[in-house]
Amino acid sequence: MAPVVTQIPEFAAPPPRRGLTVLAVDDELPALDELEFALMHTDPVTTVLTASDATTALRLITDSPTPIDAVFLDINMPGLDGLELARVLGAFADPPSVVFVTAHDDRAVRAFDLGAVDYLLKPLRTERLAEAVRRVVDHRAAPSATPGPEHARDADEVLAVEIAGITTLVPRSDVRWVEAVGDYARLHTDRDAHLVRTPLSTLESRWEHAGFVRVHRSYLVHLPSVTGIRTAGSQTVVCLRPVGDAPGVELPVSRRHTRDLKDRLVGGRSPGPR
Repeated sequence: MAPVVTQIPEFAAPPPRRGLTVLAVDDELPALDELEFALMHTDPVTTVLTASDATTALRLITDSPTPIDAVFLDINMPGLDGLELARVLGAFADPPSVVFVTAHDDRAVRAFDLGAVDYLLKPLRTERLAEAVRRVVDHRAAPSATPGPEHARDADEVLAVEIAGITTLVPRSDVRWVEAVGDYARLHTDRDAHLVRTPLSTLESRWEHAGFVRVHRSYLVHLPSVTGIRTAGSQTVVCLRPVGDAPGVELPVSRRHTRDLKDRLVGGRSPGPR
């Protein structure tokens, strides 16, 4: 009788787990240095970015080429504080997990109401920080941590703008048109304008689903604000509705964008509501 050979099935090795990219935010430099050092020595954290204020933190989160998985955040900071920053992050389509690191034990209820993954008290303890990182890993792996397409479309992004030391929150839903200013963009609302450190091309791709379309190399407009287009001499312009006492606005439309704009306005190809 021929020997029976039992085939042992081969199992593919699981893919290597991606390390965490985290952002530490604290306005006190010694505390920030301590937090950065502790996080770098906590598995599976591989990259730690730092910021000493909420406005810088928002810019890093927005501009980082690698998604930031979690923000370890102090509460009491000048300008935009930690709780306000967490509220802004909660409006993102895919927000990072938030862990508060603070010397105050009286804000925990508000912190967890904002969806915080954990709440650490200073001075930091190694084992407690490791537990917080494990909670971040579990939170990122949970299905609820990845918003569905409808959430991504409906979330109203909020941008933080700092003027003379005062941080102002500007919801995308307040913006009627956007103007390129070099590598920056100026957001025009019904009341005023705000300069943000974000290129127009970035806002174009990020806000397309919310009804914003490019009409010129220097302009992005929100379609529901448009009342029509007309020819002024050899130039085509798009007309934006007046609001209150403010006059209507006319912006130039480049030749390459004219046909697409007309199709969207007349043919009903407008992106969905913001």
